[in-house]
Amino acid sequence: MPVSDGVIAGLIDLNRADEQGLVAQLTGQLRGLIAAGRIAKGRALPSSRRLAGDLGVSRNTVTYAFEQLAAEGYVAASHGRRPVVTVDGSERIEGPDVAASNARSARPQLSPWASKLKQTDWPMSYQAQLKPLRPGHGDFREFPNEVWARCLRRSAVRAVKRELGPVNRTRLREALAHYLESSRGVRATADQIMILPSAQAALTLIAAVLITPGDGVWVEDPGYPGAAAAFRASGARVSGIRLDEEGMQQMPDMAAPKLVFMTPSHQHPTGRLMSLARRTAFLGSSRPGRTWIVEDDYDGEFHYDSRPVPSLQGLDALGRVFYVGTFSKAMTSDIRLGYLVVPAALVSTFEIAQRHIGLIASSHIQEALAEFIADGHFLAHLRRMRRLYHIRRDHLVAGLERHLGEMLSVEVPSGGIQLVARLKRSRGDQAAVKRLVDAGVETRALSSLALGKPRDHGLLLGFAAWRESEISAAVRTMAACF
Repeated sequence: MPVSDGVIAGLIDLNRADEQGLVAQLTGQLRGLIAAGRIAKGRALPSSRRLAGDLGVSRNTVTYAFEQLAAEGYVAASHGRRPVVTVDGSERIEGPDVAASNARSARPQLSPWASKLKQTDWPMSYQAQLKPLRPGHGDFREFPNEVWARCLRRSAVRAVKRELGPVNRTRLREALAHYLESSRGVRATADQIMILPSAQAALTLIAAVLITPGDGVWVEDPGYPGAAAAFRASGARVSGIRLDEEGMQQMPDMAAPKLVFMTPSHQHPTGRLMSLARRTAFLGSSRPGRTWIVEDDYDGEFHYDSRPVPSLQGLDALGRVFYVGTFSKAMTSDIRLGYLVVPAALVSTFEIAQRHIGLIASSHIQEALAEFIADGHFLAHLRRMRRLYHIRRDHLVAGLERHLGEMLSVEVPSGGIQLVARLKRSRGDQAAVKRLVDAGVETRALSSLALGKPRDHGLLLGFAAWRESEISAAVRTMAACF
């Protein structure tokens, strides 16, 4: 039955988190209503101003949707007039909506790799705009963009004279080797360092080279979901290992795995620090060439209350540890560079695999970053951000304790860019997250980071990306929601 102008908006459901975008969603849903005969031939659509107001979107969004429908012949549009439907749904339009419907019903056959990727909620579908207190982000507004732009310009000028060089640029590898040794205790030569598009790319490369379907892999539980996704997609049997106050526990009663993934310097998400004794024990139980350890030091640059503990890789004398890092937390996420320190015995194999899979970072960006580090800009930026993030961490902790102390138990991390606040009287952290997101505060449910049945319930809150006034406003919103 055709519908009136007043209820068209009620038949449209737009999802701002959908990667398809608002214009494409609106176009497709209007097209479907016309094809189904719900909006009859000859009827005028609502004005762009009215429909935009009813849907809570910009007028441009509606205008672009109308223009696309006009281009496809569904409506006739003229300046100053409302678009008029020009086709009859009873004519069984074979338009893009029908083709899309047929494609969906065909149920394409996915590879085992892609099928396993669908078992995880990582990466999450966030709205494009960052909202307080989304975890996992630094403050891009504080990045020295002018300095970085000069490095990029000089790199671009030199590119004219630069011959085709190695995939992993020598200047950056050498700068990184020096920085990692002095700041994190990593022991590696420059040729052991691979430059990749992201830290996740490093995990994908490790899985491709080392994992045979059926191999056992241990990951922290709760832990970083991207690791479980990468190894599970490679066919590994992924087991979640519970935490205690020292981080990931040893499991002497379980068969030794092919690989152990951990975040010992700042456990994701709890922020716990693995003790030296526990690190030594993991190394002692890792058989060279048989059991590998992947150490993800995702935000090891940020430590506030004491000197950072040296890396697990630096304690390893037998070449059992891969060390993964990223620049997206310390600099800005759109740089899209990570790195992987590979045991010496595997360097040539990993270089071949890197080129074969195509996990290659821009040489232009690599050269600019090498200059940014060599000229001291990177360390200067880190020192400034440590001071700033320390203040923001303390500000968030104080606000949570003052406004939500009866509801939440805050775990104060010694470093990093996020913290955990556990629910004291409820296990409904995912419902709490939904209420907070609807109110404009983004968090992550601790239970969503579990591999098996969740035992931990709380909120993962970011503090690094948000100024003190923004943190205060978000905490007041949280208090009102609770």
